[in-house]
Amino acid sequence: MDTQNEPLTLTDDAAFMAHPIPAYSAWREASTVHRTHTPDGAPVWLVTRYDDVRAALSDRRLSLNKALATTGYRGFSLPPALDANLLNLDPPDHTRLRRLVAKAFTARRVDAMRPQIQRVTDRLLDQAVPHDGTLDLIRVLAAPLPMIVIGDLLGVPPERREVFRTWTNTLLAPSAGSPFTPAEALGHLEDFLRELIAGHRDVPDDTLLSDLVGVRDGGDALTEDELTSLAFLLLWAGYETTVHLIGNGLLTLLRHPDQMDRLRRDPGLLPASVEEVMRFAGPNPYAIRRFAREDLDLAGVRIPAGDTVLLLLAAAHRDPRRVTSPDDFDIAREDNPHLGFGYGIHHCLGAPLARLEAQIAIGTVLSRFRRIRLAVPVDSLRWQPSFRSRGLLSLPVVISPVQADE
Repeated sequence: MDTQNEPLTLTDDAAFMAHPIPAYSAWREASTVHRTHTPDGAPVWLVTRYDDVRAALSDRRLSLNKALATTGYRGFSLPPALDANLLNLDPPDHTRLRRLVAKAFTARRVDAMRPQIQRVTDRLLDQAVPHDGTLDLIRVLAAPLPMIVIGDLLGVPPERREVFRTWTNTLLAPSAGSPFTPAEALGHLEDFLRELIAGHRDVPDDTLLSDLVGVRDGGDALTEDELTSLAFLLLWAGYETTVHLIGNGLLTLLRHPDQMDRLRRDPGLLPASVEEVMRFAGPNPYAIRRFAREDLDLAGVRIPAGDTVLLLLAAAHRDPRRVTSPDDFDIAREDNPHLGFGYGIHHCLGAPLARLEAQIAIGTVLSRFRRIRLAVPVDSLRWQPSFRSRGLLSLPVVISPVQADE
């Protein structure tokens, strides 16, 4: 199939990101593989259908190593000290680094954080003061909760956490009003992380970062650049994805009041509801970019070596070839094959923590506020202007607390 002339262009327009699903679905039904380009004009191949996306996620002919890229989209341009992370590595380097990290980032550590995450969530909502009768759930909960949790996990001083968010926002969606250029934000990030690691090396404690500083596998240990890159990845992914998972989840429930009421009646559905949010309104429309190691055939389309391949998760997650009633939001969906946390060897190590934070945040909002509704028309909500990530800039709601006799 000739995909060269498909009328398809990726965009970071906020208006498009408010309603992207019709376009994604049209692209998927037109063809499983398209030739297009990113907003800055870099060429990419776009894969849209579920079976092909899942196969590509574990296809060893597709690499995460940016050194293999030729003229296409490469993702963020990072300094070496931030680039040596799991999202840029293939086996055997990926295998070695993941093995070392897994020694410190354990399921037991995440499970033990449940009481702390609940306390932070309760405190944030206790401190939330309505403005003109409304609360912005992004500002009072979805944004601060992941930053506090990952900051505590890594030992980031509380007074440094807000500026970190400014740096990451600058990288994702630079604007004229930003206090930093992207290059300045990267420089500040690198300096900050090196300083943080040095402090944990001098004075070890019980944080994850201290464990990573000291982790070894026989004579093997993380290099300084690997440590810095890993701290960057944990802060970035541990913050950015979870903010939008919580925000998108709350909005989706508000737009589906029958499902919200069902979840209130049966909180045991919280784990399944978060999985359904990842499928239906996930924060990452695309998987991390990949590069063809060699000339290869992908769903009948020839991909030249060095070209960039983007996997459109948001389209795959609504593929009727694999998902029953894909446009229905069903918090009790039993067969939910979403790929939002990756698949195969690149499955996200931080997925259990993101899931736990989202379950606690969403569950606590619904238990506290029996009456909750959007404070503005849904079409007036503001979305982050980035094609890489789909998340709200604010979520204003009108709320009423649960009364004692309810």
